[in-house]
Amino acid sequence: MKHDYTSVQNIYIICGKTDMRKGIDGLATLIQDTFELDPYGDSIFLFSGWSKDRYKCLYFDGDGFAMLYKRLDNGKLQWPKDENEVRNLSQQELRWLLEGLSLQQPKAISKSVKGVF
Repeated sequence: MKHDYTSVQNIYIICGKTDMRKGIDGLATLIQDTFELDPYGDSIFLFSGWSKDRYKCLYFDGDGFAMLYKRLDNGKLQWPKDENEVRNLSQQELRWLLEGLSLQQPKAISKSVKGVF
């Protein structure tokens, strides 16, 4: 089962520490009750615990929830520490995060606004 998630409308990261013992129902309840987001929408939700060497990804694909759990063999994620905050990530920020980089890359070239000539 391999899906292409690059066309997902929203990628949300649940900042801070999440109890990684939670399953699909517990994480969906957290999304809905604490952060007032729709777990059934076209969105990916990312969670990490204390150790930051593992994360969970929750996604509703139309007929049920899929949950990915990954434990890194080497290194840790630079997970944002702001408790009770949710951030909407771009595909590029997601790549940075999952490659062990910070979400803020000050040397990255940012998109420019349309200028007038």
